[in-house]
Amino acid sequence: MVIELRVAGAAELGEVLGVLRGWQREDVPLQLHPGDLGWFWRFGVERTAAATRIWRRGGEIVAIGMLDEPDWLRLSIAPDAQRDEELAQRIVEDVSAPAAGVLIEGKVYVETPMGALVQDLLFKDGWNADVPWVPLRRDLGDPVPDPGLRVGVIGAEEAHERTGVQRASFDGSTFTDERWFAMSDGLPYADARCLVLRNKIGESVAAATVWSAGEGRPGYIEPMGVHRLHRGRGYGTAMVLACARALQELGSSSIYTVTPATNVGAIATYQAAGMQALDEIRAQYRDA
Repeated sequence: MVIELRVAGAAELGEVLGVLRGWQREDVPLQLHPGDLGWFWRFGVERTAAATRIWRRGGEIVAIGMLDEPDWLRLSIAPDAQRDEELAQRIVEDVSAPAAGVLIEGKVYVETPMGALVQDLLFKDGWNADVPWVPLRRDLGDPVPDPGLRVGVIGAEEAHERTGVQRASFDGSTFTDERWFAMSDGLPYADARCLVLRNKIGESVAAATVWSAGEGRPGYIEPMGVHRLHRGRGYGTAMVLACARALQELGSSSIYTVTPATNVGAIATYQAAGMQALDEIRAQYRDA
C-alpha cells in the first residue's frame, strides 16, 4: 500500500493523540509520548499541528513525528511496524530530503525508538550517533512514599506559581502564564496535572507536569525543575515522588522521564526517588 506523509491539521491532533496513547506499552521501546505533544501545546494548537508529521498507510497512522525544532525530529512508529522495511525506507527518504518537508537543510537530528529499522538504515546512509541520554523508570504497582511536603495541583488561579518556578529552574525558559493557559486548554492536558511543591514556610520551590497515557500505560514527567535558589535540599526528590503518586492516582502503570547522561545531578535525584536508569538512548544526526 502507498505510504503518505503529511503535516497534521489541527483537526487531526485528537486522532494523533489517540494513536500515541495506544502505542505506549511497557514492552515497547520508549517513544514519543502524548505528553510531548502536550508540553509543546504551550505554543498553541496551530503551531503544534504545524510541528507534527503523520505517515499513513492505507489510511492508518503508522508513524508520528514531532519537530522540537526545525532541525530536530522525534519519531514514534507503530509497535508492530518498527522493523517494517517499506515504512523504514520511506521514513529515511523523507527525513533525508528537505524537499519532503520534514527537516531543514544542514545538520539535523532524528530520534527513533531504539532497535527500530530506521536507525539501521540511517547509520547505513552515514548518519552518526548523538550524545547519550538516560531514561529512568519506576513501576507504580506498589505504594509510593509520601514526599513529606505540601504539594498543590495547579489550576488557573495558581498558574503564575507554576510558570514562575519553571523560569527559575531553567535558564532561558519562556514559560509564561499565557503559555500555561494555552497548554492547559490543549487536548492532552485532560490526562495531565501540574504540580508545585512548597517548603515548610509555603514558598514554591519545585514544579512539574505529569502526563498520563491512560489506565495501565506508562506515564511521563515533562518537565520537572527545582527553583535555583532552593537546590540541594531534597526538593527534587520530593517532587519526583509527588509526580509518581499523581500518576499512580491517574492509573499509570509506571512513571518515566529522560535526561542527558551528563546531567548526573538530575539522574541522582530521580534515582533517589526510586527510579531506575535504563539503557542509554541516542538520537542520530547528519552533518551539514
